[in-house]
Amino acid sequence: MAPSPGLRVAVDIGGTFTDVVLQRGPQIYTSKLLTTPHAPEQAMIDGILQVLAQGRAEPEDLDLLVHGTTLATNALIERKGAVTGLITNEGFRDVLAMGDEKRFDHYDLDLEKPLPLVPRQLRIGVRGRMLADGREYEALSMSDVDRALDSMKLQGVTALAVGLLHAYANPAHELVIAQRARAQWPDLTVSLSSQVCPEIREYERLSTTVANAYVQPLMSSYLRALQKRLHALGFRCPLFMVTSSGGLTTLETAAEFPIRLVESGPAGGASLSAFLSLELGLEHALSFDMGGTTAKICFIHKGQAQQSRKFEVARSWKNRKGSGWPVRIPVTEMVEIGAGGGSIGRLDLLGRICMGPDSAGAAPGPACYSRGGDKPTVTDAQLLLGRLDPLRFAGGTFKLDRQAADHCLDKEIARPQLLDTAWGASGMLEIVDENMANAARVHGIERGQPIGQCTLIAFGGAAPLHAASMARRLDIDHIVIPKNAGVGSALGFLLSPLAFELVRSLYVDETRPDFGQVNTLLEDLQTSAQEVVQAGAPKAPLRTRCWVDVRYQGQGHELTIELPQPMMDRAGLSALRQDFERRYRAQYGLLIEGVPLEFLNWTVSVAAPAWTRPQAAAAMGRLTPGATEGHASVFDPLSGRWIDHLVYAREQQTGGSYFEGPALVVEDQTTTLVPAGWQAQVDSRGHLHLRAATARAEAA
Repeated sequence: MAPSPGLRVAVDIGGTFTDVVLQRGPQIYTSKLLTTPHAPEQAMIDGILQVLAQGRAEPEDLDLLVHGTTLATNALIERKGAVTGLITNEGFRDVLAMGDEKRFDHYDLDLEKPLPLVPRQLRIGVRGRMLADGREYEALSMSDVDRALDSMKLQGVTALAVGLLHAYANPAHELVIAQRARAQWPDLTVSLSSQVCPEIREYERLSTTVANAYVQPLMSSYLRALQKRLHALGFRCPLFMVTSSGGLTTLETAAEFPIRLVESGPAGGASLSAFLSLELGLEHALSFDMGGTTAKICFIHKGQAQQSRKFEVARSWKNRKGSGWPVRIPVTEMVEIGAGGGSIGRLDLLGRICMGPDSAGAAPGPACYSRGGDKPTVTDAQLLLGRLDPLRFAGGTFKLDRQAADHCLDKEIARPQLLDTAWGASGMLEIVDENMANAARVHGIERGQPIGQCTLIAFGGAAPLHAASMARRLDIDHIVIPKNAGVGSALGFLLSPLAFELVRSLYVDETRPDFGQVNTLLEDLQTSAQEVVQAGAPKAPLRTRCWVDVRYQGQGHELTIELPQPMMDRAGLSALRQDFERRYRAQYGLLIEGVPLEFLNWTVSVAAPAWTRPQAAAAMGRLTPGATEGHASVFDPLSGRWIDHLVYAREQQTGGSYFEGPALVVEDQTTTLVPAGWQAQVDSRGHLHLRAATARAEAA
């Protein structure tokens, strides 16, 4: 069995807040602190010490520490990574600049494509060539390699990316370059495309490898320094990192492949939603995670978050798809937009309210934080509408300044539109809510997901305030606000299994399959993935799953189909075709008869069991009126009036507690808005369920 640590801590460092969760059996202790951007580990350590004090524990008592961070993502977005060089084949150094030769907006004459992370003078080609079948066509020129390394030394390179043609089929040339570079330059970090992303498609493979090299020195030094500092404070427990696919991996693997950490925080939130979907018996769920900087939306089907191997980081032109760098890594598939508590509101040239995608972050933060922020944000708007208690925000760690929020929102939004601040704040929230709902609609259409049949699972510091508005716009009538929703992503970390995924390209024609070659590849991938997982869970039983990217012969895009068994044979090939045709018809509405299939990328995932398993569905218990603790006057834009809302303290509600909206449910890390026409009810595990009046009437 997998280990069952008794005292576990999870830390999620976000763009605005750092969330910390301590779990000891059924007991949960939480802390939410402003992120310390210039020393991200400081807020993390402060938060850990706070929850340990709450649980009356010492650092040496801790059994497990799980960590997710945006450090790699921020380095890419802010272009604050290492000075990186690229060695590739002669004549191919401009692949990074050419990209896929597509315009992500055909009608924007001012369009600007993202600048490569490696400038042209640091992209150097060398002679030598492998063919697509792995045979050597031209020997590698070591004199070219030495000249490239000498040039990079003179230009101050500290990280090297190596991406050669068809290295996924034969990595020999890349390995020779790495050996020579490390021999001449011991302090240099080296990323090989044959290890980071051994897949076809040159641009994506090079882009992923370069991004990994770009953040590797920063992440490696951060992780080593963090480990050293924790050790000095008395922590002796294992430290695991959360990957973009929602699994956990060792510190060593994270330091070697830091690009796999770019979506670690959002992946934790998806893990929480998937867990709750299983526990509550939800077939379709929509995960809605809104923090201080971004909002993340992910579809959950039968307890599984959708996964992908394609991701785009650091969109640089109006947040448009295609304006960032593509990376091919295992990632939880979600849509992420710049909409959070810190999203800044402004008027465009036509006097219309625009929200985000830029955020005030933790420094200076929203105006109401009184830390130097002078731009109106979502949090300022929520405060002015009466939805936030200025004395209880973030567990009361600091007081919100209503006067500062009123001054900046009136100046920037309300007065230029001849509105009072309540209507100006309402306009800001209407825009940000519609932006998030529209992103969910588009994501649902692209994935063929039935949004109206979903239960909305809302968590993060800001999501419970926006959940009912989102549900109304998406025709959703059931919302779940999990217990400890304000630190949902960190809580999801503790539900994630130790796991690792590897992929490699191997072209196979359905009419001439070489099962021996395929099975050898799958065995190699499984062995390598098992080594990574067993480094953190040496005695745990392991689960292996395999997938392959399939397309009709001659097509340029694939569908990912799970293999019915880890090894391939004729029966497995027939089952793959059946699954592919079912998925293809569901996706495109037709089949192409008489065309053979092609198999390209083979993926193997190995996972140890999660430490926490879903239990039987939580019961609602006997209905009893919820205990109130006061009243609050809240502006309602639908009626245009200030309305009295009952205030309920979440920690005082027990299983079966129910109440009608309009109401506010307050807790240390977040606040839930229950509008008129909605009923709230707490189940036996402390999860808050909101149902629309129409849904209750239909059920009756």
